[in-house]
Amino acid sequence: MSSPIVDWVIDADSHVTEPPDLFSKRLPAKFAARAPHVTRDPKTGSEIWVVGDRSPITPVGHTATAGWREPFPSAPNGFAEIPLAAHDPHARLRYMDSLAIWAMAIYPNVGGFGSQVFLGLEDPELMLACVRAYNDFLTDWCSADSRRLIPITALPFWDVKASVAEIERCARLGHKGILFTGEPQSHGMPVLANPHWNPLWECAQAHDLTISFHIGAGNFQGQAFWTPEKIEHYGAGGVNGMFTTGLFLDNAKQIVDLLFSGVLARYPSLKFISVESGIGFIPFLLEACDHTFDYGQVRKQRPEFELKPSEYFARQVYGCYFFEEYAPAHLLDRIPPDNILFETDYPHPVCLYGNVREKIDAGLVGAKPENRRKLLFDNAARLYRIPAPDRAPTLSAA
Repeated sequence: MSSPIVDWVIDADSHVTEPPDLFSKRLPAKFAARAPHVTRDPKTGSEIWVVGDRSPITPVGHTATAGWREPFPSAPNGFAEIPLAAHDPHARLRYMDSLAIWAMAIYPNVGGFGSQVFLGLEDPELMLACVRAYNDFLTDWCSADSRRLIPITALPFWDVKASVAEIERCARLGHKGILFTGEPQSHGMPVLANPHWNPLWECAQAHDLTISFHIGAGNFQGQAFWTPEKIEHYGAGGVNGMFTTGLFLDNAKQIVDLLFSGVLARYPSLKFISVESGIGFIPFLLEACDHTFDYGQVRKQRPEFELKPSEYFARQVYGCYFFEEYAPAHLLDRIPPDNILFETDYPHPVCLYGNVREKIDAGLVGAKPENRRKLLFDNAARLYRIPAPDRAPTLSAA
């Protein structure tokens, strides 16, 4: 029996559980009374973030359930009970070493997966200050090892000029990518195709920064979805399955929007990543886009389109997979291997935990060595300009 392959991996999607004092430490004193903060939910006793009049995405404990003793939706009661690696960068690096994960892209929780939660503050100055405070926190957090912890810039997307300034600022700080909602119209903003966004695309392309569409950055209606009736009839696990799968497919719609927007034609060096949404749907999506593109004679109406949607995807769009086994094992002839990244989503409720290497090997059994390297390391290393590891990978106890 052959030994399992141990190779360095780049994790294209993980999250940091922000400390309760993130904003109190970094916001100007004049915002102290209105700053996002942690309190106790009077109904459950769990710690929750309060951000203006918008509900948080999840209670604090739900941002870090990896290794929790009971199945979801059970979760740690608060910050003190979550795994150390969820919030401490040095513990995160030790966890990464235990799995031979060389680098991790780091995404947020509190502000939402596209900064949309900050809209609830209803004060543009405070909203911008919160985004900057988070980005400063992330810069400090990733400085524990700037080779291996990849900061992804949050944007004040409701203000294009401020977004451009924040991209410029964070690029100087060493950030490697940009977090942006793939569904701005759900927040009352122009659609992706609108020239309103051109300064943002131009700035990202000039700095060679990828733009991430993370699931849940659009019309994220978690509380509206988790109704007592659904929980009664489907069970908490069933509701979670429906909700999460729907989020994956929401990103599929956002990719379609991007492919027909003209953004890729106008900015041929700009790269986009669909984060945490999976890859199994991509062959159908590209075939459907090409069919409707030809059937609708889009090229006659939109002369800037020199390529078909599938060709723009191959040139500029990436997908991430984590739990899937069928797609990486059987669909690499239908999905460009250069356009796939691996992720774990650590430490979220649906993340890979305790089975990371097993899932990798199950999905890549029989894969060509060059494709294995592309999916697990090379593609992400190219996008994020990750330096080569300085040592051989090993698996060890965390």
